[in-house]
Amino acid sequence: MSTPVLQVNDLKKHFPLRGGLLGGTTGYVYAVDGVSFDIAKGETLSLVGESGCGKSTVGKAVLRLFDITAGQVILDGERIDDMPSGTLRPMRRRMQVVFQDPFSSLNPRMRVRDILAEPIRNFGLAKDGAELEAKVAALMDKVRLPRDAVNRWPHEFSGGQRQRIGIARALAAEPDIIICDEAVSALDVSVKAQIVNLLQDLQKELGLAMLFISHDLAIVEHMTHRVAVMYLGKIVEVAPKRSLFAAPKHPYTEALLSAVPVPEPGAARERIILKGDVPSPINPPKGCRFHTRCPYAFDRCRTEEPPLRAVADALGEGHVAACHLHDLSPAENPLSGSKGAALLAAQ
Repeated sequence: MSTPVLQVNDLKKHFPLRGGLLGGTTGYVYAVDGVSFDIAKGETLSLVGESGCGKSTVGKAVLRLFDITAGQVILDGERIDDMPSGTLRPMRRRMQVVFQDPFSSLNPRMRVRDILAEPIRNFGLAKDGAELEAKVAALMDKVRLPRDAVNRWPHEFSGGQRQRIGIARALAAEPDIIICDEAVSALDVSVKAQIVNLLQDLQKELGLAMLFISHDLAIVEHMTHRVAVMYLGKIVEVAPKRSLFAAPKHPYTEALLSAVPVPEPGAARERIILKGDVPSPINPPKGCRFHTRCPYAFDRCRTEEPPLRAVADALGEGHVAACHLHDLSPAENPLSGSKGAALLAAQ
């Protein structure tokens, strides 16, 4: 991979809670609390985890849809987290987003032609007239919609077609990176596959970097290069796709993967049922945030927060995890062993 298009360093977003007679701050929601990752040109990093873990907040913070509490967001070597709005505006062209709901994210009072032409005009990428019409037509070709559909309204399309229009709108600004925030979760299964294949083809053609935010691990396994797993505002594991799915190195990732359906008839995974509820992000647990639900937790987990660090990997690929189990001997660590190597040999 080349130099990262996007770098996120120790990103934090704490939302204040207001209350009392004077409306003062009574506490904070620690939605994102120290997240770091990078994405190279042509790479897809998937951000996965339960609802409420902070995935979408990370995406919005990277897009500067709100100011962050602390940390750095670096786009092609330039910090944008503290950039004034006037300076930031031309940089926004290089970061685009595809939202979850393809209907509410499109203006119902604009025809498709105007929806696609708006970002082209805003960033001065074509002159009005034949040049603009040619760019709009090319965008329709890229997302595999008929050119004459530009005269229609959003409500005249199916959900999958509307999401193609949303992707075309993102491409209209000629971005370096696209953030897909649950971009296929509202679609039927067959349509999901079509949209995922389209995104992969566009990435290969245009060299796009992609942050793919999702809770659907089956889709993630199909389309990503690396996976970052979030739990309660923090990343607990990052690894190449093959390595993470073959041999997870964090108990939370292990539990998530155990819930993924197995497509082969007669095949089954041992399901790991986590006890208890996800703690409140207003008052996260001390030590490891997962220790209240972890089947392997011991005393150190309750008092000391584990750092994200490199761990041994049976597949020989870069793998980091935040778990004290990896300080134990292989015989004592329930996440060690040859499972990953065995799965790789079976492929």
